[in-house]
Amino acid sequence: MEKKSGKSKQLMIFGAAMISSLLWAANLPATRFVLLYYSPYSLALFRFVVASVCLGGIAVIGKTPLPEKRDLPMFAISGIVGVFLFTIFLNTGARHVYSGIASFIINTSPVFALVFARILLRETVKPACWIGIMISFVGLAAMMVTQIAEFSLNIGIFLLLFGAVSYSFYTVTQRRLLRNYTFFQSTTFAMIIGTIGFFIFLPDLIRDWSSGLPWYTHALVVVMGILPAAAANLTWGYALSKAEKTAHVTVFLYATPFLAALMGFLWLGETFSIWSFAGGVVIIGGMIFTNTLGKR
Repeated sequence: MEKKSGKSKQLMIFGAAMISSLLWAANLPATRFVLLYYSPYSLALFRFVVASVCLGGIAVIGKTPLPEKRDLPMFAISGIVGVFLFTIFLNTGARHVYSGIASFIINTSPVFALVFARILLRETVKPACWIGIMISFVGLAAMMVTQIAEFSLNIGIFLLLFGAVSYSFYTVTQRRLLRNYTFFQSTTFAMIIGTIGFFIFLPDLIRDWSSGLPWYTHALVVVMGILPAAAANLTWGYALSKAEKTAHVTVFLYATPFLAALMGFLWLGETFSIWSFAGGVVIIGGMIFTNTLGKR
């Protein structure tokens, strides 16, 4: 009975992580589509206001306890870096890079998360893990080379790379918060704090709203706020809170770039070179090495 219960728990963790992976994969082509109408900054504000209202409403109804004062700085860091900065880097970078390539770059975050987990959480990292990290960076370098046009490197690559670093830091800060809070508390309050920062872009949102955009673009942003922003972060927070180690969850991010590339092709007609794809495969290969051979 206990063994069966353990398997059910693992399936719940894996299922939650896979749902997050699917929703985040869909978020990239959706973001690129909406950016045809919205600015990166107004999109960030609109989307996360929707997400924060959803999560905040659930928190009020469920009478979720507020964070302790001593933990507010960690919540603030998590929200500012993992929600505010990450989203700005993602939205601005996604304007210049196709969905598949953008997702491969963003999903180098587990590599950086491994480094932050070692430094901040003191999780054990064996020397072999660094080989996997180097493999991933070789793939990233190869992908960056494919984005050189007229001797100028696509700035979107750097913006997305900064986004990957931001999100990896968010993952580690969430792990730390989960020592004392539920996954719902850590996700919700970090997101609400991060959303507050987006209000500096309120004039951008008002300008976009007054420009007569098609109704379906507004509807799509609402869906993006409810699913990839709110629901996916909840399922991700649940998976993080139940997993024994960060790596047991981040492994599911491997599927996200391939799903994003497929969705980008089917929805937006996006394609990219075989060399870009090869670089992405090397990135994922390095991550798999890190989380399998590197953990033995």
